Amino acid sequence: MSLAGKKIALFVAKYFEDLEFWYPKIRMQEEGAGIVVIGPEAETYTGKYGIPAKADEAIIDVDPDDFDALIIPGGYSPDHMRRSPKMVEFVKIMHQQKKVIATICHGGWMLASAGILEGKKATSFYAIKDDMVNAGAKWLDEEVVVDVNLITSRSPADLPAFCKAIIKAVK
Repeated sequence: MSLAGKKIALFVAKYFEDLEFWYPKIRMQEEGAGIVVIGPEAETYTGKYGIPAKADEAIIDVDPDDFDALIIPGGYSPDHMRRSPKMVEFVKIMHQQKKVIATICHGGWMLASAGILEGKKATSFYAIKDDMVNAGAKWLDEEVVVDVNLITSRSPADLPAFCKAIIKAVK
């Protein structure tokens, strides 16, 4: 229960990568963290493989000050998340407050849209490498990259290392 008393925001939107949502959610809960699932709206979203996930809160109803960390899964959901100015602003504020922001796969799109990658080491799914580099990141092909408060990983195969890095950073 190393994360007892910690509160983690977990973003969701349609077409999230099922494993990249559920694995970190369950792992953080196992460590005692409180998880609040946040979507563009407080509704149920369907993952890439058809598994539903309900947002506990709509982005307009939450305050980044209330959270210790943010996890952003991949799939196609980050492309939908970044269409919400409030979700992008949440990322910016979490970064300004130097709180942990963890993204995996296409989640890096949210970091690019928030304008917080300049000079940072990061990784992502290889298909968005150019987006990450063009946003100013030094892109590395590693299972997990930690640069101060940013934690990034590439794909579901990296989930064990990704979750270990989150737990270590949030403790």
